[in-house]
Amino acid sequence: MNKWVYRLERRFGRICIQNLMLVIIVGQAMVYLATVLTPGLGLVSQLSLSWPAVMRGQVWRLLTFVFIPETFQPFGLLLSLYFYYLVGHTLEQTWGDFRFNVYYLLGMVGAIVSAVITGSASSYYLNLSLFFAFATLYPDFQVLVLFILPVKMKYLGLLSAALCIINFLFGSWATKASVLFALANFLLFFGGDFIALARREWMYYKNRRNWRRGGW
Repeated sequence: MNKWVYRLERRFGRICIQNLMLVIIVGQAMVYLATVLTPGLGLVSQLSLSWPAVMRGQVWRLLTFVFIPETFQPFGLLLSLYFYYLVGHTLEQTWGDFRFNVYYLLGMVGAIVSAVITGSASSYYLNLSLFFAFATLYPDFQVLVLFILPVKMKYLGLLSAALCIINFLFGSWATKASVLFALANFLLFFGGDFIALARREWMYYKNRRNWRRGGW
């Protein structure tokens, strides 16, 4: 993790929302129940991140879009809420409340910037950034896909990263902006680590190649 996060925590560490992931999950569950109980209200459309609507004064959308569930199928919703609570709560326990708040807030800012460019955005890539962070920190953690097949997080992370790269390379400009800005928090937190790792691997490869040449 980059040093700027620690410096920020030393100055503003007391300013944060404790158990933020629980707040998000409970909020999504409440939006689901309200949508089911009042289907004609159009609640989701009133909470989604639409930049033209924000410019008309509906500024609450800058916050409420994170409370829209990824799915409204009951079984899928339970799986989604459980999985993201597991991921988010583990990150909170690992980093502490403040650093997790910063990570999530940066993801929200990225989604908002994407909405400014494209007109709208969702929390999909923001949630994906949580998954990427978890897979980076706990690559050998196993999940049961369809409750049957055990798969390590690093493999699911690599698969999801490959899909993101494909979407970025071959998607529309709106998709490119969504991928780039909504995942900016992951790049800011872990980019330095990946660069350092790449440098170490390159130096290892270079030294090994020189050694082999010298041995011959």
